[in-house]
Amino acid sequence: MSGVQPHSRATRPTRPPGRPWYVSAVAALLAVAALLGGLWGYTRLKSPFPYYGTVYDTPQPAASFSGLSAAGPYSFSPAGQTTALFFGFTHCPDICPITLAYLERVRKQLTPAQQRGFRVVFVSLDPDRDTPQKIGSYTRYFGSAQGVQVKEPALAALARSYAVSYVKAPLPGGGYQINHTSATFLIDRLGRKRLLWDYTQLSDTARVVRDIQQVMQ
Repeated sequence: MSGVQPHSRATRPTRPPGRPWYVSAVAALLAVAALLGGLWGYTRLKSPFPYYGTVYDTPQPAASFSGLSAAGPYSFSPAGQTTALFFGFTHCPDICPITLAYLERVRKQLTPAQQRGFRVVFVSLDPDRDTPQKIGSYTRYFGSAQGVQVKEPALAALARSYAVSYVKAPLPGGGYQINHTSATFLIDRLGRKRLLWDYTQLSDTARVVRDIQQVMQ
């Protein structure tokens, strides 16, 4: 399986008064992602594989973990539901809001029964700034994703288990951003990693939905 490379972050956009910056940014970002997703989809039209995402050669056990959500302690068991798992951070100016927005669109295209068997989980890679309450507010804006804070060193071990890389990168004006792997992992209800999507693929929601439905069968 080919890896997904970390993506650099641009400087965080200026926040309009009284509203989170990502509210203003997400519409423009979705338009850009749609273009990139179309290009990615074109390159895969003749793929011999039945899935749109990048498939694991052999399904691999997904790691469980514990952390904090806005509601309190949270434990993730990979089995029981089909899961879209994404690692990001709330100050992310582009990839994270794009990913969460499209995953919510995908969820809404599933049947009611399929929605009950599907969940989106967002793990912050910036636990120093991302409190459970902040993560909860962030994920609620985009829909029904469960946001989780996992502290170090448990976060580093969890990221390694999913081959996710992340690093703090200083910003010229002070502060920092997190450069990180942009993949979303699809885990089946048996708790196995089945495939992943790069964020540029998520704009083709119909094909992402088909991947999920095939994994649910």
